[in-house]
Amino acid sequence: QVQLVETGGGLVQAGGSLRLSCAASTSIFSFNAMGWYRQAPGKQRDLVATITSGGSTNYVDSVKGRFTISRDGAKNTVYLQMNSLKPEDTAVYYCNAGQYYRRDYVDYWGQGTQVTVSS
Repeated sequence: QVQLVETGGGLVQAGGSLRLSCAASTSIFSFNAMGWYRQAPGKQRDLVATITSGGSTNYVDSVKGRFTISRDGAKNTVYLQMNSLKPEDTAVYYCNAGQYYRRDYVDYWGQGTQVTVSS
Protein backbone atom coordinates (compact mmCIF):
# COMPACT_ATOMS: atom_id res chain seq x y z
CA GLN A 1 0.00 0.00 0.00
CA VAL A 2 1.41 3.34 -1.07
CA GLN A 3 1.72 5.95 1.66
CA LEU A 4 2.28 9.65 1.20
CA VAL A 5 3.22 11.79 4.18
CA GLU A 6 3.14 15.57 3.96
CA THR A 7 5.06 17.88 6.25
CA GLY A 8 5.97 21.54 6.31
CA GLY A 9 2.67 23.34 6.75
CA GLY A 10 2.18 26.10 9.26
CA LEU A 11 1.27 29.71 9.91
CA VAL A 12 3.08 32.42 7.98
CA GLN A 13 2.55 36.10 7.30
CA ALA A 14 1.64 37.34 3.86
CA GLY A 15 4.75 37.63 1.72
CA GLY A 16 6.46 34.80 3.55
CA SER A 17 7.57 31.37 2.39
CA LEU A 18 6.98 27.74 3.26
CA ARG A 19 8.26 24.49 1.81
CA LEU A 20 6.02 21.45 1.83
CA SER A 21 7.44 17.95 1.58
CA CYS A 22 5.72 14.75 0.50
CA ALA A 23 7.56 11.56 1.34
CA ALA A 24 6.43 8.45 -0.54
CA SER A 25 6.75 4.89 0.74
CA THR A 26 7.96 3.76 -2.66
CA SER A 27 10.01 5.12 -5.54
CA ILE A 28 8.46 8.33 -6.83
CA PHE A 29 9.46 7.26 -10.35
CA SER A 30 6.92 4.44 -10.13
CA PHE A 31 4.20 7.08 -10.48
CA ASN A 32 3.11 8.61 -13.75
CA ALA A 33 2.72 11.95 -11.99
CA MET A 34 2.77 13.53 -8.56
CA GLY A 35 1.27 16.76 -7.49
CA TRP A 36 -0.08 19.10 -4.90
CA TYR A 37 -3.71 20.01 -4.44
CA ARG A 38 -5.34 22.34 -1.95
CA GLN A 39 -8.73 22.68 -0.37
CA ALA A 40 -9.97 25.80 1.37
CA PRO A 41 -12.91 25.62 3.80
CA GLY A 42 -16.18 25.17 1.95
CA LYS A 43 -14.47 24.79 -1.40
CA GLN A 44 -13.52 21.91 -3.66
CA ARG A 45 -10.05 20.43 -3.82
CA ASP A 46 -8.10 22.13 -6.60
CA LEU A 47 -4.90 21.36 -8.43
CA VAL A 48 -1.90 23.51 -7.53
CA ALA A 49 1.07 21.91 -9.31
CA THR A 50 2.13 18.65 -10.88
CA ILE A 51 5.33 16.96 -11.96
CA THR A 52 5.39 14.00 -14.31
CA SER A 53 7.74 11.04 -14.19
CA GLY A 54 9.65 12.70 -17.01
CA GLY A 55 10.07 15.88 -15.01
CA SER A 56 7.56 18.13 -16.75
CA THR A 57 5.83 20.57 -14.44
CA ASN A 58 2.51 22.35 -14.55
CA TYR A 59 1.02 25.05 -12.34
CA VAL A 60 -2.34 26.66 -11.82
CA ASP A 61 -2.21 30.27 -13.02
CA SER A 62 -2.68 31.73 -9.54
CA VAL A 63 0.63 30.29 -8.27
CA LYS A 64 2.83 30.65 -11.37
CA GLY A 65 6.00 32.53 -10.53
CA ARG A 66 5.49 32.02 -6.79
CA PHE A 67 5.40 28.23 -6.27
CA THR A 68 7.88 25.62 -7.48
CA ILE A 69 7.37 21.87 -7.49
CA SER A 70 10.48 19.70 -7.41
CA ARG A 71 11.58 16.23 -6.43
CA ASP A 72 14.44 14.24 -4.94
CA GLY A 73 14.45 10.68 -6.19
CA ALA A 74 17.03 9.55 -3.66
CA LYS A 75 14.69 10.60 -0.86
CA ASN A 76 11.45 9.60 -2.63
CA THR A 77 10.19 13.06 -1.85
CA VAL A 78 8.37 15.77 -3.77
CA TYR A 79 8.50 19.37 -2.62
CA LEU A 80 6.40 22.48 -3.05
CA GLN A 81 8.32 25.67 -2.44
CA MET A 82 5.85 28.47 -1.83
CA ASN A 83 7.05 32.06 -1.94
CA SER A 84 5.24 35.39 -1.75
CA LEU A 85 2.37 33.73 0.03
CA LYS A 86 -1.02 35.41 0.05
CA PRO A 87 -3.99 34.99 2.41
CA GLU A 88 -5.87 33.32 -0.44
CA ASP A 89 -3.28 30.54 -0.41
CA THR A 90 -4.68 29.43 2.95
CA ALA A 91 -5.88 25.84 2.63
CA VAL A 92 -5.15 22.24 3.48
CA TYR A 93 -2.53 21.06 1.01
CA TYR A 94 -2.63 17.46 -0.16
CA CYS A 95 0.03 15.41 -1.91
CA ASN A 96 -1.17 13.22 -4.77
CA ALA A 97 0.45 10.42 -6.72
CA GLY A 98 -1.04 8.56 -9.65
CA GLN A 99 -0.14 5.49 -11.59
CA TYR A 100 -1.70 3.17 -14.12
CA TYR A 101 -2.59 -0.26 -12.82
CA ARG A 102 -3.76 -2.50 -15.62
CA ARG A 103 -6.40 -0.33 -17.33
CA ASP A 104 -7.17 1.87 -14.36
CA TYR A 105 -5.52 5.04 -13.15
CA VAL A 106 -5.08 4.86 -9.39
CA ASP A 107 -4.75 7.94 -7.20
CA TYR A 108 -3.07 8.01 -3.81
CA TRP A 109 -3.45 10.86 -1.32
CA GLY A 110 -1.65 12.05 1.75
CA GLN A 111 -3.40 13.15 4.91
CA GLY A 112 -2.96 16.85 4.20
CA THR A 113 -1.09 19.67 5.87
CA GLN A 114 -2.57 23.02 6.88
CA VAL A 115 -1.14 26.21 5.45
CA THR A 116 -2.42 29.45 6.95
CA VAL A 117 -1.34 32.83 5.60
CA SER A 118 -2.18 35.82 7.76
CA SER A 119 -2.65 39.30 6.33
